[in-house]
Amino acid sequence: MFSKLTLRKLLASTLFTGCAALALGAAAPAAAETIDQIKEKGELTIGMLVDFPPYGILNTENKPDGYDADVARQLAKDLGVKLNIVPVTGPNRIPFLLTNKVDMLVASLAITPERAKQVQFSHPYSAAQIVVFGAKDDKISKPEDLSGLRIGVARASTQDIAVTKIAPKDANIRRFDDDASAMQALLSGQVDAIGCSTTVAGQINERAPNRYQPKFVLLQQEMAVAIRPGEANTLKAINELIDKNIENGEFNKLYEKWLGTPLPELGKS
Repeated sequence: MFSKLTLRKLLASTLFTGCAALALGAAAPAAAETIDQIKEKGELTIGMLVDFPPYGILNTENKPDGYDADVARQLAKDLGVKLNIVPVTGPNRIPFLLTNKVDMLVASLAITPERAKQVQFSHPYSAAQIVVFGAKDDKISKPEDLSGLRIGVARASTQDIAVTKIAPKDANIRRFDDDASAMQALLSGQVDAIGCSTTVAGQINERAPNRYQPKFVLLQQEMAVAIRPGEANTLKAINELIDKNIENGEFNKLYEKWLGTPLPELGKS
């Protein structure tokens, strides 16, 4: 049994230790988020693919360029900091982020539930679309309008699967070895329309300006900036910049510059 004096000493010691711990806890600063570190060092380090044209490429000076590079430059400009682009690959881009080799990713990273378990996604800043693409004068706005038409696709591609799924039974789906062959078939009049990515659509518009246009979207995969988990302030800051540049048309200008079509309408992740 403890004496009354011993109990008093134990109680006093416990109270002192508890108060000291609370005081230390209150005094301990919160860990700085990535956005704070970026502003403090005056530099934004972005991980980016450089082998995924036109989103990420190496230009004639062997420097990162493309739509993603221009988006990264705009974010750095808005933050008032220097930009440092680090080339990454598809497999290592998320590991580079999670091991702090980069501050964030602008790396054509499509939003998926699996990836969302590893990283935080910003609001979308881009999208890869698969569309039905045909002559401006042709009245095609929905799958039913493909009835009786010749539709070209690259064999066994994503667009082949998508067109086959939605086309009426009397649509004539013509399969080519690649996108280039399907593109040439459209330009030469062998088919009435093709299923293709907006990247291919942009190439067609370069070769035949004002003759063709997207008719309707088959698939859309949205891309977002990836940020490390648990950084609410960083996410909020990047979302605000993305929203601003979509609303003021800046990202649309960049998208048209690189892909030759307007920026698709984007949702919020």
